[in-house]
Amino acid sequence: MRSNKRPLRIFGAIFVIFIMGLTAAGFASSEVAWRFTVLEEKLSGKIPEIPFLTLIRWMRPGSAVYLRDLAELPNVNASINSFHSDRKSAEAGARVYGRVCTECHGDNARGRTGPDLVAALASMSDWSFFSTVKWGRPRTIMVAQPLSDLEIWQVHAFIRQTTIEMAVGRHSPEAMLPAFQPVTFDMLREADRTGEWLTYSGNYAGFRHGMQNQISRRNVRELRLTWAAQLPGEGMPLESTPVVVGDRLFVTQSPEGVTALDTKTGAVIWAFHRPVPTDIPLCCGAQNRGVAILGDTIFVETLDAHLIALDAATGAKRWDARVADWRDGYSMTGAPLAVEDCIVVGVGGGDLGIRGFLAAYAAKDGSPKWRFDTVPGPGQPGNETWGNDSWKRGGAATWTTGAYDPTLNLIYWGTGNPVPAYFSGTRPGINLYANSLIAVDARTGQLRWYFQFTPSDTHDWDATQQPVLADIPWHGQTRPVLLLANRNGFFYVLDRQTGRFLQAEPFAKQTWASGFTADGRPIVRPGSEPSRSGSLVWPTANGATNWWPPSFDPKRNLLFVPSVDSAAIYFHDQTPRFHHGESFGGSSYDRAANQSTSVAIRAIDATTGDKRWEALLATGGVEVRGEMSGVLSTEGHLVFVGYAGEFLALDSDTGKTLWTTPLGADIHAPPITYTVAGQQYVAVFAGRTLFTFGLPPKDESIDVHVAAVKTKSTDH
Repeated sequence: MRSNKRPLRIFGAIFVIFIMGLTAAGFASSEVAWRFTVLEEKLSGKIPEIPFLTLIRWMRPGSAVYLRDLAELPNVNASINSFHSDRKSAEAGARVYGRVCTECHGDNARGRTGPDLVAALASMSDWSFFSTVKWGRPRTIMVAQPLSDLEIWQVHAFIRQTTIEMAVGRHSPEAMLPAFQPVTFDMLREADRTGEWLTYSGNYAGFRHGMQNQISRRNVRELRLTWAAQLPGEGMPLESTPVVVGDRLFVTQSPEGVTALDTKTGAVIWAFHRPVPTDIPLCCGAQNRGVAILGDTIFVETLDAHLIALDAATGAKRWDARVADWRDGYSMTGAPLAVEDCIVVGVGGGDLGIRGFLAAYAAKDGSPKWRFDTVPGPGQPGNETWGNDSWKRGGAATWTTGAYDPTLNLIYWGTGNPVPAYFSGTRPGINLYANSLIAVDARTGQLRWYFQFTPSDTHDWDATQQPVLADIPWHGQTRPVLLLANRNGFFYVLDRQTGRFLQAEPFAKQTWASGFTADGRPIVRPGSEPSRSGSLVWPTANGATNWWPPSFDPKRNLLFVPSVDSAAIYFHDQTPRFHHGESFGGSSYDRAANQSTSVAIRAIDATTGDKRWEALLATGGVEVRGEMSGVLSTEGHLVFVGYAGEFLALDSDTGKTLWTTPLGADIHAPPITYTVAGQQYVAVFAGRTLFTFGLPPKDESIDVHVAAVKTKSTDH
């Protein structure tokens, strides 16, 4: 007993000295005085909920738990409140929630195996929430969580913001707009005949061509900014294509948001926010390129490989379907495609060693309809083209959006490269269906035909460019074709009924192929494969073009292609090894520092493959950015494109620059055009801001609206 009394005496002496110090300082400092009062209340038994040492720790300056109000009212439920309810705290809380809480409480905090936190928070004090998370709740499944005090308050801020937005969302500007008019499948079939922008590419055929001509080459110099909406968040420039339905414009913001805006002013109608894990393995950034719409529902893919359905009028979530497991390397960054009663989606993660696929889900409830594996497994046709069981981590991702022919009822979709990307020795064979265009039955997902652009690719030349479905003059007849400017530097024309190879012509500098066989197989030049010492090849791995979508003018039969002339030195590793969560490249490449780079828009004659004109956007060396936005063409004889921070309008017939404006941030997103109340607009993202341009009213000055989109972190 004597050995136990000595430590107690020491602790008692220290405690008395501490009390005396606080007492003395209390006369000189109110900050110390309230701490002394709280300590007295604790010692008198009025604050039993807080352990003594924890209370001492929380009384330190800068503590995440502020106790001063306990000096006036020693009731933890009434006096301990969160002072971390700002936007940044809510955004941080969304990330913490996605990492720790979703498994039990669901992605939207509405409950799963655990309770509905949104409903619970409405009747909980701040302290009740905090203490439950910190220490758990006896005789329940809720145990203490491994979070810091600040992280608990941040999660609280996220759920509080979700709760408030759900309550007030019904009073948003949406109430002042006409009732939302559902978008039918027939409307999507005729999308290019309206003044709206109903699909990712403006129509099923992938034209990205506006039928409006109010803004024309005669008056484009009068174009003025009408409104700008800045979306919250940080990170890479947004790549979203807006979808426009009536008075509403829907955009995505990476990595987890959808926002509905008023098409005339940019005012926020609603915003949907869903947290995603922060440790998703990605090869190329956290992006989202847009939504699909069918009926009165918006469909969006998420970075952690879910497909979500939202009410188009309110943003309320209707269902959530998991497409793949992000822990296996899958992600989703593209815009879905709505076809009949299904939503078709692709997946990313090819460079991380996933097996790619294309899948369809029922629009009404998210139930799976069909799936086509772009890396066939045992027993599936094409599996024999993957030697050494390399199909298990074959790649061939489907990370962009395809096209659809309602007459043939075929969906056309591009596929990514095989892995390891720069070494084929471990995957002998042509590696179907990587680097291909696949045509599948829209109702069953059954493969009708395919065309492989770059067999056994060793240069990372994905074939995920936008396919364009056109009817063009061909040897005296009108022929239904598929046009595709490929990352490998060639412009292809295929019969879209059968996949038959018709033509391929270079649209950019290339040094890897000398020609093609009759069935379209490239004749590869010696010395163009990666080597240990390095092989100089045009184009670079980033491609002669990339995901940046082209546009097609059906009257001119011109395809306007974002193009890059740039070379790379390709290497390979004799023994590439797979590491989960890491890029599986089999070595890499370097842009050739001693070779020139040029960036341009090129107008290609779809009937011949000839280049009609070229509009140079930049020239130089490796300092030149080899990336740009997509392209929009219009009936006003215009081609719109963004490069770096400049937004330009070109003449469709000559490529001459007619108008340009600096937007102050990089432009990676494709522009669109739409008409509301007889007024044509052109819209494009620069950085995280959506800029919308129109002509000024005659004899009037135009009002410019700049809307900073407030964070509405809601998951309805």
